[in-house]
Amino acid sequence: MKYVALPSEEQHRLPFYLAMEEYVARHLAADEYFFMWQVEPTVIFGRNQLMDTEVDVEYCRANAIEVYRRKSGGGCVYADMDNIMFSYITPTVNVNFTFNNYMLMVEHLLQKLGVDAKTTGRNDILVDGRKVSGNAFYHLPGRSIVHGTMLYDTDIEKMLRSTTPSQTKLKSKGVESVRQHITTLGKYISLSIDEFKDFARRNLCDGEVVLDGEAVAAIKEIEKEYLTLEFIYGRNPAYTTTVKGRIEGVGEFQAQMELRDGVLRRMNLAGDFFLVGDLDGALLARLAGVRFTPEAVEERLADVNFGDIIMNLTKQQFINFLFEK
Repeated sequence: MKYVALPSEEQHRLPFYLAMEEYVARHLAADEYFFMWQVEPTVIFGRNQLMDTEVDVEYCRANAIEVYRRKSGGGCVYADMDNIMFSYITPTVNVNFTFNNYMLMVEHLLQKLGVDAKTTGRNDILVDGRKVSGNAFYHLPGRSIVHGTMLYDTDIEKMLRSTTPSQTKLKSKGVESVRQHITTLGKYISLSIDEFKDFARRNLCDGEVVLDGEAVAAIKEIEKEYLTLEFIYGRNPAYTTTVKGRIEGVGEFQAQMELRDGVLRRMNLAGDFFLVGDLDGALLARLAGVRFTPEAVEERLADVNFGDIIMNLTKQQFINFLFEK
């Protein structure tokens, strides 16, 4: 695996590094690539999440915390200069293989330092039963991108105040608060944050690719999409009915539906689930105009393979969620 380095140590905003992942996936030869990055205080929420329900926007504004959306699924996270972000790009496109391979790679890295790290659930790495790393992924043509946090010595207070996770999620993990569910790597190792980064690079990578100024300029062009208000705020269509729930092993869901005369006119599906296919074309568009009954919805979606759209989701789980069974 090759480490991807920038030509200078200039600090960038978080969307630059997301754009850098895209650049590597689209322009470098088919290989495995990895790089690490840090940012000033920033909240980043998932592709399918609604910002107003995931982020304390007023607190972020008052405390100079930037807020951005990413293209991968999963939940809302806080990052600062004491939190290391990992980016992994691979030509392997099998979802489960790619994600599991990455999670095991990070688990083994921590175990080499004597840390009893364990992968668990959909996307977490735990130490002493507490989360030290959360991860997410998405696809580009012929490539998979996995990225995640490594909580080294993060400002827990700002993390708690800037994000607003649902109590449903917390209870499903058997904890009463975020503070009880997370820990930081710095408590378990004697290495400084820079020494840990050096250790990670030496143990995960066997070569280096240094991007040039032309590549940096191309990355900044890609970054522009992430900075638009349209991308950050996403879709908030008019709706008459909202259904919220959690499907174990799949994630949280919030369906916003416009219903008229018992017919579903349109739907927006938000949450921290992991997309692996075309949500709009393969699922939501097909529901437009269907009579809103379990039988009619099931018939309309009879030939849909839900696992090809949302990771681990079945048709029956989706119908049970919509009709709150």
